[in-house]
Amino acid sequence: MTYHFDEIIDRTNTGSLKYDFAAERGKPDGILPLWVADMDFKSPPEVIAALTKRCEHGIYGYTDPKDDYYVSVHSWFSNRHSLDVQRDWTVVTVGVVFAINCAIRAYTREGDGVLVQKPVYYPFFKSVLSNNRRLVNNPLVNNGGRYEVDFADFEQKIVDEKVRLFILCSPHNPVGRVWSKDELSRMGGICKKHGVVVVSDEIHGEFALTRPHTPFWNAGEDFDGFSLVCTAPSKAFNQPGLQNANIFVKNPELKKRLVSEMHTSGYSNAGTFGLIGCKAAYDFGGEWLNALCAYIKGNIDFTKDYIAEHMPQIKVTDTEGTYLMWLDFRALGMTQAALDKWVTEKANLWLSGGTSFGEEGEGFQRINLATPRINVEQALLHLKSALSDIG
Repeated sequence: MTYHFDEIIDRTNTGSLKYDFAAERGKPDGILPLWVADMDFKSPPEVIAALTKRCEHGIYGYTDPKDDYYVSVHSWFSNRHSLDVQRDWTVVTVGVVFAINCAIRAYTREGDGVLVQKPVYYPFFKSVLSNNRRLVNNPLVNNGGRYEVDFADFEQKIVDEKVRLFILCSPHNPVGRVWSKDELSRMGGICKKHGVVVVSDEIHGEFALTRPHTPFWNAGEDFDGFSLVCTAPSKAFNQPGLQNANIFVKNPELKKRLVSEMHTSGYSNAGTFGLIGCKAAYDFGGEWLNALCAYIKGNIDFTKDYIAEHMPQIKVTDTEGTYLMWLDFRALGMTQAALDKWVTEKANLWLSGGTSFGEEGEGFQRINLATPRINVEQALLHLKSALSDIG
């Protein structure tokens, strides 16, 4: 089947966070939004058909997943990622960030150390702080545009700061790393040695573009005994608004504590359309996802080549995965505030400012390339024009 990822779809006046809230967030009308991590592509046709059929039924009562839902989820991860999961290990919830917050409260106490690796998806450290835990940072090392883990610092921080929980971003948002099995094994081995629970956010796992994604459980012996693997169809199939995630927890005690915290938070039944969208995506979306990844890889390669030829002042971080690119503007010599203003006012682009991912993001911007190629071309022309004005 041919998929039309070049189609321009008007998302305005749909309540879209990406398109309809510029004024509320201090941005001018008409700005090109390439910030929040959702895509400008329709979900697979089979997903739309399944949701439409259920919508036409007309009754949207309380729902919960049945056996066929778990079969779809588990078959997907078995076939796609060689990850063995079972129904008893699967916790269905509204989203990965919700699950991370529940995990923080379930496995740590106020004042305990929780480790993250900045620059990183900002709900990680905001969740730690809002739950009155102590934020511990193992900064990633930018080695010539490729980020790496400082393993000595990783272990030292765990020991010195008495870390109880590590939130892993795999693949990593925003720096685009797809961690190798060896890197995951080393991090996991250190956590296992020191009794640290690992929450592995693998929501971008379908977008491993240059090397295979290794689920954390597959990176080492008994890693499934002290960790959670957090997954969702939301990024891969562009359905975050359906609010569905599948958290894999094999350890019975860890699962019991997580579910207890979820119930304490007031969550019980799963959403009707989230269950339907997830099942349809995993049953029928494989071919569509393969085509999508090829298209996004093309956008990434196009952006990388264009910047190298026309805007060498901007450095492109090596993007192994996700549909997000981490751009280095430090050669322009601007403060983050000045850079954010320049991107907005001179380039007419709405990107994600680097320091929103931590102080290590000073001088960077994150751009979302999951959009038709014409939007990528327009964004790059905007940047080129803005750069020409400053010489």
